[in-house]
Amino acid sequence: MENKIANDILNILFKYRRTLQKHRNCFQNCAKCHSQYITKILAFIEKYEPITFVLPAFPGKSPNLFKVISHLPDMGEELALKLLNQICEQITSIYPPGAKIKICSDGRVFSDIIGINENAITEYQNAIIEMISDMKLSNLSTFHLDDVSSENNFTKLREDLMYHFGDTLENLREKILLGSRLSSQQDHIDAHRLYCGMTRFLVEDASYPGQTKSRNLIQKESRAKAYQVILRSNAWSELIAKRFPESVRLSIHPQSCGSKKLGIRLIGEESWGTPWHGVVVKLNERFFLLKRIEAENLGAKLVYTSAGSPSYYELTEQEQNYTSLSFSEA
Repeated sequence: MENKIANDILNILFKYRRTLQKHRNCFQNCAKCHSQYITKILAFIEKYEPITFVLPAFPGKSPNLFKVISHLPDMGEELALKLLNQICEQITSIYPPGAKIKICSDGRVFSDIIGINENAITEYQNAIIEMISDMKLSNLSTFHLDDVSSENNFTKLREDLMYHFGDTLENLREKILLGSRLSSQQDHIDAHRLYCGMTRFLVEDASYPGQTKSRNLIQKESRAKAYQVILRSNAWSELIAKRFPESVRLSIHPQSCGSKKLGIRLIGEESWGTPWHGVVVKLNERFFLLKRIEAENLGAKLVYTSAGSPSYYELTEQEQNYTSLSFSEA
């Protein structure tokens, strides 16, 4: 009975999972995928306790206003948070103790590298907490680097994180290099894929209105920054694993079949994209993610909340065929 419940819970999660393109045909009851998470889920079921998940996500808005509306959460974050809470509610429908997702915001971990102002990170984090409270998303909670210590020196917090949980740049470079050479080890392949994706995002973030650097310089700096962001992110993952050892690990990145992390979609049917790297576009009651400049070039109109804050963009069918509205996979 407990095994059936655990598998049913995984099947709920798999309806929302985000996989790499080459693993899109991985079937719902894939034994290789289930084996990565079933033991931890069963441990909660045996104690009849809420299943806890951890999700490093919601770091802060991209500093590039060609991609986002502002530095504050908008409809994108609202939809994503609602979906995460909805997943927990679906689990509760078959397992009464339910499920909880702890959002481990990683923005403070690498904000200095990617160029997000510390105050912007603080305002974003506080706004996410307020959203969760206002929308009564009782299955969600947050955890930040700020929560690790009462230390108010963010530079020291990041230094301490790397001292206790960080790996060396040399080890990361070797892993990424092996992944680029068609290594048979999945962690090498994943490291190289993440490096390429991170470099692309950093190039986009640095190509903001008014910047004067050449494209070649931006790419060179972004490649160097990508190593540092990944090192910090990996250290954050290690800290989370130590703080929440029993929890099941979720990820906003597409994952391979049998990965130790379960990739989760955040909005609608998008194949890739996050609210902090784009804007929500609404068409016929469906929501998509695009870069802000793309939405505006399509003629989408900006919609505001009742409080006057910019929230999302809206298109009509006459303006754009919805089938082209989605991010490509990272």
